[in-house]
Amino acid sequence: MRVEIWSDIACPWCYIGKARFEKGLAGFAHRDEVEVVHRSFELDPGRAKGDTEQVIDMLAQKYGRTPEEARGMEANVAANARAEGLGYRAEGRDHGNTFDIHRLLHLAKARGRQDELLTLAYRANFAEERSVFDDAVLADLAVEAGLDADEVRAVLADPEAYADDVRADEREAAELGANAVPFFVLDRRYGISGGQPAEVFAQALERAWQDRPAATLTQVGGDAAACDADGACEVPQSDPSGRRA
Repeated sequence: MRVEIWSDIACPWCYIGKARFEKGLAGFAHRDEVEVVHRSFELDPGRAKGDTEQVIDMLAQKYGRTPEEARGMEANVAANARAEGLGYRAEGRDHGNTFDIHRLLHLAKARGRQDELLTLAYRANFAEERSVFDDAVLADLAVEAGLDADEVRAVLADPEAYADDVRADEREAAELGANAVPFFVLDRRYGISGGQPAEVFAQALERAWQDRPAATLTQVGGDAAACDADGACEVPQSDPSGRRA
């Protein structure tokens, strides 16, 4: 069975959703027969490379909030992340264009190291003092994930390397009706939107496994926090389960 996950490094609910999915997958009896493929989705594709700003400033401007209110929004997301055992810096993070990260993730996919790079990039972006929008940091992460340093530098130096793969993923997301991430597709039969609780993923995996002859994509689970195509991320006010407050 194949699980495809559309996500973006800039999306906190993708970071949290990945952890929750992995918890659901860990208890699945057929987990060794599940192939997980990560797909590209940019939340801020119009932002120029190198144009970065602090997340608190970005949130305040996007939502029309004060800096204090934006800090409160980040604190609520941080509580959800920490409830899953994830590190999360509510302040001091950068926000920028993620196209190069997605290109390197496609290189990593071709070399069998995609999940390793994605995990490291999430950790660097949300939990550590490392900006994934800096080419030197990104290259270090890719090498740490097991990629060849020269090959990584060559991809970063060529803006068209794996660019078509990123765009193809994004077109496919649109064709599937995905307008927010994370978006999970199980065997092209079941779709799950947002950072659902681990038990929702566990139930969906069981259902998809038992109903593999089905032919159409069916939405599984209710609404859950996600980041939409305009870069807006829903923030529950208190419930760390991922359900709307």
